[in-house]
Amino acid sequence: KLKTKISVSKKRKEGRCLAWRMPALLILLFVFILQGSAQGTWTPLANKIPDANGDVMVMLLLSDGTVMAKTDSCACDTLPTATWSKLTPDIHGSYVNGTWSRLAPMHHTRVYFASQVLTDGRVFVAGGEYGSGEFLGETYDPLSDSWKMAPATGNLFGDANSEMLPNGRILVATDSEGWTGTMIFNPISNTWITGPFSNGNHDETAWVKLADNSLLFIDVDTTSSERYIPALNKWVKDAAVPVQIYDSFGSEAGAGLLLPDGRVFFLGSTGHTAYYTPSGILSPGIWTAGPDIPGGQGAPDAAAAMMVNGKILCAVSPVPFSANHFPSPTSFFEFDYLTNAFTQISAPNGTDTLNISCYATNMLDLPDGSVLFSTQNSSQCYVYSPGGAALLAGKPTIKNYTQDICSYRITGTRFNGISEGAAYGDDWQMASNYPIIRLTSGTDVYYARSFDWNRTGVQTGNLPDTAAFTLPASLLPGNYSLVVIANGISSDPVSFDVNPCFAGIAEVEGLPFDVLYVYPNPSNEFTTLSFRSRKGGAGTIRVLDIFGRIVREEEIETLEGANSRVLSFSGMAKGMYEIVLLEDETRMQTKILIK
Repeated sequence: KLKTKISVSKKRKEGRCLAWRMPALLILLFVFILQGSAQGTWTPLANKIPDANGDVMVMLLLSDGTVMAKTDSCACDTLPTATWSKLTPDIHGSYVNGTWSRLAPMHHTRVYFASQVLTDGRVFVAGGEYGSGEFLGETYDPLSDSWKMAPATGNLFGDANSEMLPNGRILVATDSEGWTGTMIFNPISNTWITGPFSNGNHDETAWVKLADNSLLFIDVDTTSSERYIPALNKWVKDAAVPVQIYDSFGSEAGAGLLLPDGRVFFLGSTGHTAYYTPSGILSPGIWTAGPDIPGGQGAPDAAAAMMVNGKILCAVSPVPFSANHFPSPTSFFEFDYLTNAFTQISAPNGTDTLNISCYATNMLDLPDGSVLFSTQNSSQCYVYSPGGAALLAGKPTIKNYTQDICSYRITGTRFNGISEGAAYGDDWQMASNYPIIRLTSGTDVYYARSFDWNRTGVQTGNLPDTAAFTLPASLLPGNYSLVVIANGISSDPVSFDVNPCFAGIAEVEGLPFDVLYVYPNPSNEFTTLSFRSRKGGAGTIRVLDIFGRIVREEEIETLEGANSRVLSFSGMAKGMYEIVLLEDETRMQTKILIK
């Protein structure tokens, strides 16, 4: 089964390389549906990526506002490398005028693989339809510019789907049992456990995170759907889709995106689209047919992005046929779910179309509200700036912030946004539903590095959010304007005073509840944690270094009332650390010095 799958998959993707070189097909007359609001504009980046042939495979937004891009210098996706590059915005926050630099390469080569930005700011990748890493995963640490291998599992991940779970672990699709298997990766312990089997085949599927943290997909080559329920660690069958999303030649489909109204919108390779309305409970939701993509076009593996105005920017191509599973050229549309209408826009280079297959496109939501766009056959990237205002429903709010030694803690609501941001078919994940911290002084713009955010969901409403952040080393003391950004939508600014980083030991006030006491402090090897719990139950103790990286984590059970626990620092380096105790919605924290 494994050998057969690889053979079929390789045949499909080799066809992708040939599609770039094929003459453009005769395109049907497009059906243009005009909308009242203004369209956006394309702007080319001033600097090109540092690869000769300029293949940009996938782009990820790091928690410090920079962009991490998987790049190749080969002419075809079947010859992958291990290279990554980074786009850093200029001093005025412009990605258009940003600069590219080379990052450390992965241990293994890979193309079409699982990818997620972790809650501590690191990056996780696994698998690859091509390359030496198809059975393996690894994590990247931006602070040290280094990669760390995950243990081998014996599973082929391939061009795997992946999603962040509420506890910060990663659910990854595998080829086991006819492409119904999954594995769950724990980034703190760098370990794997076997996940639940899906009901149908998840190969070539797009997974979408819903507001209740469940994950939705349509079984490949069928009209059956199902959801993963994190609380049950189980896939459950859902309702039937009224239209066929997968084409009958390459079994491909386009992106699935969560809409601002809580529904999900799927783009089909067949040219059909579908809406899904969640039930809000375990019962199946409701599927309805959406409008067909204009001009007889479809989305056989194609980029799309939820923009800050609530519309979807999408790339499409002619519908696949037997002789060509990935036709060209690629056209671009804005889709408005409120009017159920597609509006064609120009290609990034100002022409009507790009003479490439749409699978070669990639998009990423940027903190400034624009969408970064790349293709696999060009070193030139573009930014699309949408027209219209950002949605108020996606606007984060800031409650307060505190400084503790050399890091800060900020609280508020809607830090995770109302969608995961940009999307694709099955090959790439570029979710950006986490808080980005931006500071401005005059025309100067800086991004802090956020980490340890307490939620990984979407559309969390007024639930309390928290995140830690550290400031860039180049930031001088003074007063700044600070905002929290979720998928390009910014909060109202608050005044933020930058003080010199100070060293010392945090003193604990004598509050009866919700305060963590540690003694002795400073400590040589052991300390005792004392606290009072309001309800008791499951809890987590985390030890973070001064950069916010989790260096130790322990699951505990607490009792209602007084609790005491001994914590060992054996094997840890000397220095200042933060101890965090998480219990239900309660967070207790303090600092400790290890001598």
